[in-house]
Amino acid sequence: MLATRLTNFAGRSDVVVLGLPRGGVPVAYEVARALGAPLDVFAVRKLGVPGREELAMGAIAPGGARVVNDDVLDALGVTAGEFAEVARREETEVRRRENLYRGERPALDLRAKTLVVTDDGLATGASMLVAIRALRAHAPAAIVVAVPVAPVETVALLARYADRIIAARMPEPFGGVGTWYDDFSQTADAQVRALLDDAAARYVV
Repeated sequence: MLATRLTNFAGRSDVVVLGLPRGGVPVAYEVARALGAPLDVFAVRKLGVPGREELAMGAIAPGGARVVNDDVLDALGVTAGEFAEVARREETEVRRRENLYRGERPALDLRAKTLVVTDDGLATGASMLVAIRALRAHAPAAIVVAVPVAPVETVALLARYADRIIAARMPEPFGGVGTWYDDFSQTADAQVRALLDDAAARYVV
């Protein structure tokens, strides 16, 4: 469904598709295959509140780019030390995932490229926002956020930072990303690696 909204990017040599792991990579794989574009991974990690890890107090991306949700920090009394500890742990996980998923294959050159950045969906948008900020350092021609499902308010927020945002569905009420999937089972590391390897074998940059 998402790929049908992205036909303007098909067959272009300047397009690179990036998936946010883990769940964004299967989506990115299908988008890249439909567009005939190369695929890579961009390992963003949510910074979960200690003891309530499902609640994002921020996010972190390769190179140390961060987004901090000050409202959550203030409301729950998260200390600077607690935040720093979570950030250190997740930064280590970002490096581990990039090494695991990509292996010996170098990262794609993103300079002057149109980046189609995908995830399995958006909720608060914190992970995608930090990805956008980190990717700007690579001097791309444009950043296009493309997701299957997202709430209207998050799309409006990210539209201020991305060059374009495309959501296949923006249901109201939203409820959560998993609500809109027939199968929202967790994506394994091995599946991410297999999809990236297959995409690399099919597309020689």
